[in-house]
Amino acid sequence: MAGEDRATQGKKTRKNRPIKTTTPSRGGNILFHCVAFVVRRVLDLAMGKTWTGVEKLKRDEGYIVIANHVTEVDPMSVAYPVYMSGTIPRFLAKESLFRVPVLGTVLSRTAQIPVFRGSMEARKSLESARAVVDAGGAVLIYPEGTLTKDPELWPMAGRSGAARLALATGAPVIPIAHWGDQEFLAPKATRPRPFPRKRVHVLVGDPLDLSDLRGEDRTEHVSQKALSEATDRMMDALTALVEELRGEKAPAGRWDPHLKKRVGRTSWNED
Repeated sequence: MAGEDRATQGKKTRKNRPIKTTTPSRGGNILFHCVAFVVRRVLDLAMGKTWTGVEKLKRDEGYIVIANHVTEVDPMSVAYPVYMSGTIPRFLAKESLFRVPVLGTVLSRTAQIPVFRGSMEARKSLESARAVVDAGGAVLIYPEGTLTKDPELWPMAGRSGAARLALATGAPVIPIAHWGDQEFLAPKATRPRPFPRKRVHVLVGDPLDLSDLRGEDRTEHVSQKALSEATDRMMDALTALVEELRGEKAPAGRWDPHLKKRVGRTSWNED
């Protein structure tokens, strides 16, 4: 009983302990390179890969990557070409991942960015992401905020967090779409399907032009109209890239996870 009480108390402590954002450091970068070495080898063994448009990632300034979200393994599919282009990617990831033993430590020490939704801490997440971009780094963010709920796995309606970051920083926004990795690990699945060997296709799009939506002072509040329009442009760009990868046209409208049906282009939730 005493052992069970200590285990329960340990879980509660991990759940309630504060999560702090960290800035990139030499030690953290070394750790990232070590982890990336292992992950790359595993991915190369697990799946074949086809990358198109990777040359668009070689940049002399910080930038934001937006991507469609289909399976739990696709963060690695998206980060791989960014890393190989010469930039360490930093993810905006839900804060619960930072509480997972070992994984949370790696995420924190490599300066990944926890997202605190529905709290005053959410602002700190965007401030940390902005610092990465201003320092010339790459921030990877999923505008959908979670795995797509679309029954056919098309990009669904987006949240406003990616748009808010893009309009606040003025950084280039590069869409990256992927397809095929869901065959290796289906959405919400706990076991991969390595045989026959799967192939992930990654397509890098052209930077999005959001200049007409940015105010003169990027530190001020952005209008809901501008956020919605920027979010729609992001999801339109990702959908077009996924259409190219899948070789088919997406259904009309965009899946709204609250209404559980396809609706117009407007984003479904505020971050």
